[in-house]
Order: sequence, then structure tokens, then C-alpha cells
Amino acid sequence: MVHIKGGGTTMLLPYSGREGEYIQSISRPGLNALLLDAASDHPSIDIHFNYGVQYADVKSARVIGTVGNTKETFDFTGDVLIGTDGAGSEVRNGFSQIGSTIRFNYSLQWLDHGYKELEIPAGPNGSWLIEKNALHIWPRQSFMVIALPNLDGSFTVTLFLAFDSTPGFNQLQTDKEILDFFNDQFPDLVALMPDLVQDFKMHPTGALGTVKCGPWNTEKSLLMGDAAHAVVPFYGQGMNCSMEDVLKLDYCLDEVNENWSKAFDLYYAGRKKDADAIADLAVENYYEMRDHVDNPDFIAKRAIEMKLEKNFPGYASKYNLVTFCEDVPYSVAKEKGNKQDKWLLEYCSKENTANLSDEDLNKIYHALKEIKVNT
Repeated sequence: MVHIKGGGTTMLLPYSGREGEYIQSISRPGLNALLLDAASDHPSIDIHFNYGVQYADVKSARVIGTVGNTKETFDFTGDVLIGTDGAGSEVRNGFSQIGSTIRFNYSLQWLDHGYKELEIPAGPNGSWLIEKNALHIWPRQSFMVIALPNLDGSFTVTLFLAFDSTPGFNQLQTDKEILDFFNDQFPDLVALMPDLVQDFKMHPTGALGTVKCGPWNTEKSLLMGDAAHAVVPFYGQGMNCSMEDVLKLDYCLDEVNENWSKAFDLYYAGRKKDADAIADLAVENYYEMRDHVDNPDFIAKRAIEMKLEKNFPGYASKYNLVTFCEDVPYSVAKEKGNKQDKWLLEYCSKENTANLSDEDLNKIYHALKEIKVNT
């Protein structure tokens, strides 16, 4: 649901033209609890909480660190070490320390924009004060607000804004500056957020960055998930990508008869290009959400895509390829999706798309079908 400046909304823009294809958000603590319960049921898994890794020897699969806030230390060595310790990975630092040995490359690319979480509280009796079956976007060219519904009737609201621009996070310090900014840019939100100023001042401003590195493995150690390829959140694929990592590693282990070293090599060779692709797609989608969702050509393109997906099972938009086509690698989705977008946007800029006939749609479908990609 797109909210244009000055009030009002555009049409509800579906994620797919096919029935049964929609996105869901999930509670991070809830998911962690489910995964921990499943892991703790496995007889070969021991779980240690509050163990902070301070050093990783990735050549020998060894980690050293401290337990909580105590002076107690630990020193573990295993057959293999898998680092899934997030974007600030200490295990990845171990790869950096032998960088010349394996020619380890690492980059962290920050967006100029940060984010701050706010809230629309639930209405009377846990009701939702705006449409509950939508991700809401308030695009404003150089910044935006999004809102996602929660089960209790509230919405998690996130402002994405540059740090040093005008307006920018660093310029919004006083109650008046905060309220003036929201009254000017998002007046319909102000009435929905009674704790806006307090939340804005109390909640931290987060930074957004993309991690790319490689190789992800030595003979005995491997990086996975955000430790290997942290992405910005604008495709909602960070968790999905990391869970797919596990699936792909499982396939690799089967292929080499559970030889871990060979599986690590095979995994990195096959996975790296897709991890880089979803990282790039996520940044691209940020600019699309922020700058283009209220553009007439973009809206016309999405309308055509919905009709194509409804009437031609063989067609999938870029968003559909990334989100709903689990058999399509991210790298293929990126190349094919971007080529389709370019063709459709050029078409919408030249043609009257208000009343396309079945024949018009058929011609568009076959033109898009001819687009070639590297697989």
C-alpha cells in the first residue's frame, strides 16, 4: 500500500498476480525459540549460551573466548568450524588474519541511510488502524517510511533516512524538529503514533551495510549466513538466504560423500555468485521502494506484471523470481528480472497501457520470453 505525500493512497499493489503467493513476516525471537527447541532435541548437539568468541583459528577449527561477564575462558577445537556469528563475525576475523594465505577479500559497504524503528499502537480491542493485509510504504524520493502489521494490532514502523542530508537523522534532535519533519512529510502518521517523539528519541538509529567477502572456507572452517554475506533488508531475503545456505551445504555434503573439506570448496564455488546477487538486489530494491513505487510508469509496469502472472504460468516478475521461485537462483533472478524490468519500463514509457487487449498481453509475454540469461 503506497501512501503519497499530502494524504491518500494509490491502489493496493499485490506482490504477485497468482493466488497463494504472498509474503509473511515472522517474529525473530519466536523463530530463534523454534530453532533452539529443534536443536536441543538432537542428541549430538550441546548448546552453550553467553559464550563470546574472541579469537578463531580457522586453519585448525579452534575458537577461544570468555563466558559471559566472568573471567572464565573456553578453548574449543573441533573437526570443523562453521561461523554463523552474524555481520560482525569474529570467525570471519580469523579469515582476515590469514588473508595472504588464502587471498581473503573483505568489503563492508555502508548505505548513506540509517533506520529507526517506531510504532503505530493497536487500536481499540486490538484492532489495526490501517490496512492489516499490506506492507505500507510512504516513499519520499530520498527517504521513506514502511510499516508492517503485527498480530496484536500494532504496526512496526521504520524510518529510512540519510544521516547527514537535509532532512537527516543528525538534523532531527529537538521535539520541534522531529514533529515538524513528520507533520511535513508524513502528516497521516502523526495522528497514529501518540508516542512518536518519545520513541524517536529513545530508540537507537541503526546503520545498514552489505558484507561481501571470500573465500568463505579453509580446509576445516566455513562462513555462512550474515558472516559471509550480510545484506540490507529491502528484499526481506536475509533469513531465507541464510537458511538456503544450509540446504545448499547439505546438497554438497551428499555429493562428496560427507567429505567436509571438499564440500566446503564445492559450496563456496556454487554459492558465492548467488549471495552477491541478492546483496545487490536488496540495495536495488531500496531505491525502487524509495524512489519509484509512486512513479506512473512503475505502477503501469506492475499492473502488466500482475496480468501476465495471472494469465501466463510461465511468466514471473523480478520480485516473483526472487521471492516465490525457490528453484531459480538469485543470480538468475537478478539478471532475468532486471532485463524484464528494462523492457517493460521502456514499453510503459512509450505505449498507452490503460486498456491492454489479450492480444497486447500475448505479444508482451512472448517478447519477454525471448529474453536470454546466463544460467
